[in-house]
Parts: sequence; structure tokens; C-alpha cells
Amino acid sequence: MESLEALTARVAAQRERLPALYGKVDFSITPERFAGSPDIPSTIHGEKGEAARRRFLADPEIVARARAYTMLGDNVADAYAALMPQYGFKRLVALLTKACDEGLEAVPDAPPELVAFIRAMEDTPDWIDMSLIEDGARYSRNASANLAPFVVRGAFVATFLNKYSALPMALTGTLSHETAVRRIKETAAFFTTTALPGALGRFGSGFKAAAMVRLMHSMVRFNVLRGSAKWDVSVYGIPVPQVDQMPAGTIAVFLLAFKLMRQGRKQFTPRERAFVEFNRYRCWLLGLPEDLLPVTPEGIQEAMSLYSGTLRDGYDDETCGALVRATMAAYFPSSRKLSARIFDGLERSFARVFFNRSFLAGDTTGKAALMGVALRPYDTFVFIALGLFIYGRERLYKLALRMPVLGDIADRRLIAKLDRLLIEYGHAEYTTDATKYRDESFRASRQAAE
Repeated sequence: MESLEALTARVAAQRERLPALYGKVDFSITPERFAGSPDIPSTIHGEKGEAARRRFLADPEIVARARAYTMLGDNVADAYAALMPQYGFKRLVALLTKACDEGLEAVPDAPPELVAFIRAMEDTPDWIDMSLIEDGARYSRNASANLAPFVVRGAFVATFLNKYSALPMALTGTLSHETAVRRIKETAAFFTTTALPGALGRFGSGFKAAAMVRLMHSMVRFNVLRGSAKWDVSVYGIPVPQVDQMPAGTIAVFLLAFKLMRQGRKQFTPRERAFVEFNRYRCWLLGLPEDLLPVTPEGIQEAMSLYSGTLRDGYDDETCGALVRATMAAYFPSSRKLSARIFDGLERSFARVFFNRSFLAGDTTGKAALMGVALRPYDTFVFIALGLFIYGRERLYKLALRMPVLGDIADRRLIAKLDRLLIEYGHAEYTTDATKYRDESFRASRQAAE
């Protein structure tokens, strides 16, 4: 684990290392989004949760470490994204793609920032158990193929419940239905790709997808900090800090850990351990540090509680509600055939119930109504009927995967299904449009300078 002193120094050094991004950022401030004391409302709720929050907020080092991660970007990807004015967006993507596909040796004109970026991803730390990665990917393919297509919308929407973490998505244009569909499909494509055999190997498709996601996040930071008058660092901190990626990247592991804690278990089974390690490695490729990727059920639950307990509670319907409504209203399938339209209706109902139950604590009238996702009379019925089919099929695959011969057959069927899903999701662009971040005053000053 990195010492607090080293972490704090690394955060502060961002300003000197990358003045193009962080030259105007005062890293000594504590942004409004950081709920570092009990009197500030956080996103953690319930008597038990508040009690746990008071315990870790009483530890100054834990609070200081959490605050530091709130202000930490992605050093290597940020440095590469900062080359956009010099190289242009398309050139940066082309160089990164070639380096991922063929190795740095195939890019003789690779800038030092690209070399550092790729080398950092290649340098797997000792705390990652590579022997478990493929087993974990195999274990994850069942849910990726059978459950994920029905919950990805609801899980994606859950990232919009807080105005402090959701604003970067609003600034990228995700308020439109078209962009919402693209973002959902890119997210689904990333998680689906990484579950394929060998995908997280050095020259695997998942490795490249992780690099592209990191570049996209860094481009968001670059464009927001340079071009958006709406972004106030004293309020929101750093756009898309590493800590904000933890919930999306580890949600499946958290749900598993939470289930074990309710059962009174403190250790993962070998199969569960492989699944956890697969998720940890995937998140590490996305740039998350060891501190944010604990390995025990208790540690995972504590990490998520610390994140929730230090993120200030805040809902802004103009940002959060608009993002939720746009995502829920988006038409997901790639065709307009009758079967596709039927799937869209069923999936949308399932997503509504999943979102309400998982992230709004079953609130079907208050915030759900305000967001425009209150349950309709038939949603619960669709959820139950479809759930019996989805979870029943998933359980049958789970049983089949444990059998010597049948397991290989079942795995091949899951891989084929993932391949079909990737065709449906289409080519993931992992891009962001700089013009989305700039208001009229910014454009006018830019034109005057030119």
C-alpha cells in the first residue's frame, strides 16, 4: 500500500507534471463534494451505515487518504491525452491502437507519454494473482451473457444519482438519447469484451479496450478543465477521479462481498476468489490503485462504504434527472424489427425495477417519480416473469459449468453468445467531443485568439 505521504505528494505533483491539465488547479483545497466530517450529508444512508461512517471519519489518516483519491487523476493516461493540441485526437487514438495491437516496437515514432502509458499497463504488480485471471473470466461469462444485457441500463443509470460525480457525463452530451445509447453500448462492450478468453492478455481485446477507456476518461478531464465554464474545482474536484471509477468497476464484487457478509462468511471460495481477482485486474488495467481494490469481503465492503461515506449527497434534477431520463428513454437494440422492439420493452421494464430496487431502496414514489422512472403497473410483473427466466437460465449454466465435459460445451455456448452481443453493441468508439464542454464565451475567446 502506498504511504499517505507518497500519495499526497503524487496528487500535488499533478500540477507541475501536467500544467496543460492541472496548471490552474489548487490541490491544497478540499472540494465541496468531499464529505469529510459527520455533519456533512453523504450518499451513505441508514443507521448501520452512518455508524460505520462515524468510525472511519474518526481516523484522520483514512479521511486524508480518501480526500487525496478524490483529487487524483490518471497520471500516465492524462499525460498522453495532454498531447491532443500537438498530435490531434485521431492521431493519438491511432498510435494507441497500434501500440496495443502490435506492441510499442511497431510504433517507432511513439511519444514518450505513450511509452509510459503502455509500460505502466504492462507492469502487472505482485498483488495481482495472474494465475486466477482466466478462471475468473470464465466464471464471469455466465452473468455477462445471460444477466448483463438486462441490467446494464439500470446499473449505468445508477452512476447518475449524484450531481458531483455525474456532471462530467452531462458535459459530454449524454443528455441526448443518441449519446446515451452510445455510452451504454460502450460500457456493455467493455465489460463483455474483457470476459472473453485471453482478452486481458497483453495483446488481448480487453487490454486494448481498457487503454481506450482510460484515454477517453483523460480526454474528459482535459476538455473539462480547459474548456468548461460550468466546472468549478472548488465544488467538484477533479473530473472523473480514480475513486469515481471504483463503484462501476467493482459493483459485481461488492454485491458478492455484501452477500457473503450477510451470510457470516469472511472468505471467498476458490471460484469466487478467481472472480474477484479477475475484476481487480480489470480495474487495475483501468488505472485503479491497490488501495481501491481490496481482496477480502470485509475490505471490499469497507472500501465501498468509505467511498459512499465521503461523497457529499446531492441531487440536481437538471443534471442527474436529465441523465436518468435520457438513458431510460433510449432505444437500445440496433434494429427496429418486432422482436427487437419487444426485447426493448421488456428490458426497459426490467431495468426500471432493477434500478429502483438496487439503488433507490425500493422508493417508487419520491425520487423515482422526480426522475421519471417510477414503476408502471406492469413493470413488476415483467420483472418477476423475466427474472424467473433469466436467473433460471443463469443457474442452469452455473450447474453445467461445474461438470467435466458439459462445462466446456456450456462455456463455448456462452462465448458464442458474448460474440453475438458484441456485434449487437457495435464498434465501441470510446471518444468524447471537446465541443460539448465549451460554452459560448469559451468559443468566442478561442476565435479571438486565433
